[in-house]
Amino acid sequence: MNTTEKRDFDKEAAAWDENPMRVKLANDVADAIIAEAHPTREMEALDFGCGTGLVTLRLQPLVKTITGADSSQGMLAILDAKARKQDLANVRTQAVDFEHRERIEGAFDLVVSSMTFHHVQDTVGLLKEVFSLLRPGGTACIADLEKEDGSFHPDNTGVFHYGFDREHLRGLFGDAGFCEVRDTTAAHVVRAGKKGTREYPVLLISGRKP
Repeated sequence: MNTTEKRDFDKEAAAWDENPMRVKLANDVADAIIAEAHPTREMEALDFGCGTGLVTLRLQPLVKTITGADSSQGMLAILDAKARKQDLANVRTQAVDFEHRERIEGAFDLVVSSMTFHHVQDTVGLLKEVFSLLRPGGTACIADLEKEDGSFHPDNTGVFHYGFDREHLRGLFGDAGFCEVRDTTAAHVVRAGKKGTREYPVLLISGRKP
């Protein structure tokens, strides 16, 4: 893995949604989150590492408000433009770089994240941050690659983890204070990687704040 450089998501933002695989994955993850968390119009939600808002906007009609947080201003600009175009008053954005000790403002009933945790070195610290952002009784749903051999990304710049072992991640949820921790498979990504065409499972770990 190459953790010495940071991936330039600002450069990728404009064309991000043009990848059908990426759009399908976001929809599959959103479906899994909806089935697991049962979002309601009383909930204030946060999408950590929201990118251009593919998951954010799937959840938007189901919740009271949703905040998309990301370290990439380019990604957030795309999400802001989508929200303005669709006149979505309950969508907000917040620029935050967890790796530089920036913290998200607010308290939430639901925190979700899709394909972001493998780009964050301090998984333990991030889970503790997610726990602190939740109101009592709130739910976290984290989707990311199941453990893989590093072949998923053509370029592993900015990748700190080659996916996650689900039992290990469940344990980290428990250590962070979550109860009712569960796991499921949210999606399967089929793509041509360094070692030929492969299928990569995407797991979803959920937990509740007591």
